[in-house]
Amino acid sequence: MRICVYGAGAMGTSLGVLLTRAHIPCDLVSRNRAHVDALKQNGAVLLSARAETVTEVSALLPAEMKRRYDVVFLATGQRENRQIACFLKGHLAYDGALVSVQNGLPEKTLADVVGADAVYGAALSWGAERVGAGKVRVTSESGFHVALGAYGKGRRLEELAALLERCAFVTVGNLTEIRFAKLAINASFSTLSALSGLTFGEIAAKYRRYAMLLMRETFAVARAAGCKKLPLNGHDLFRVFAPPFGGLLLPFAMKKYKNTRSGMLFSLERGEPCDADFISGAVVRAAESLGIGAPCLARATARIHYIEAGRAPVSEENFRIFER
Repeated sequence: MRICVYGAGAMGTSLGVLLTRAHIPCDLVSRNRAHVDALKQNGAVLLSARAETVTEVSALLPAEMKRRYDVVFLATGQRENRQIACFLKGHLAYDGALVSVQNGLPEKTLADVVGADAVYGAALSWGAERVGAGKVRVTSESGFHVALGAYGKGRRLEELAALLERCAFVTVGNLTEIRFAKLAINASFSTLSALSGLTFGEIAAKYRRYAMLLMRETFAVARAAGCKKLPLNGHDLFRVFAPPFGGLLLPFAMKKYKNTRSGMLFSLERGEPCDADFISGAVVRAAESLGIGAPCLARATARIHYIEAGRAPVSEENFRIFER
């Protein structure tokens, strides 16, 4: 089976390392030439709290892709999803599977290009950040969990689950529920991290009221979208964070992610646009389509755009938007 991880940033590289360690050959593709060169010359360096490992991997620039793949794991940001899907369509086998491991709700855009039955979604429940060319630090202590679902008929769902089970703990379920479960965390903690520069642990300790505010807005949208549960790492987030005591559990629930920071924050620190429109903004658009509101998430998304424009710094002061 020919496999590609397209978008070998922090999460893509860590996924590629897991696959390679499990003796599943795959190509790691990135537009970052320095990163690709380092992967080719030195292997992928994966850092964690317990160890530093080096894994020899196959790394390519997009222009070096010459084959068609049975499975492409898409791990880029979403700003260019339509263009990327058009490019990948030429590298996808006739019955190939395009598996988005992105956050948010990316599948419809991909399906518009490659067809619904070719599209699958997976939520990766670990944190990672790139700390140098060819080097990635895993910032969570939760282990490697993957929740997998099909956007279309899912003919290859069992095959994909069996593949991923060779390198991670895998659950298979309803894709909408899987997506909103991850969004509940990303739209709250990743958004607040991008606004403030804080880690998930710092947010859970100091600002859990804001995290719960954004999380419960996401819950309301998920219920309106038909979600009966929000499965994440063996737990139903609807139950775990139900009032009146859900907020008190937040610091304990986020303990294994205490050192994680938002990928959106890294984009802002580099002076680049981030994926807020596809994370908190995705919940806002879903809310609008369902005839309900998500006002605090809308304010947060607008504030991130304010930061992108250079009109405000990343700071805890940005949390004042929730006090209106």
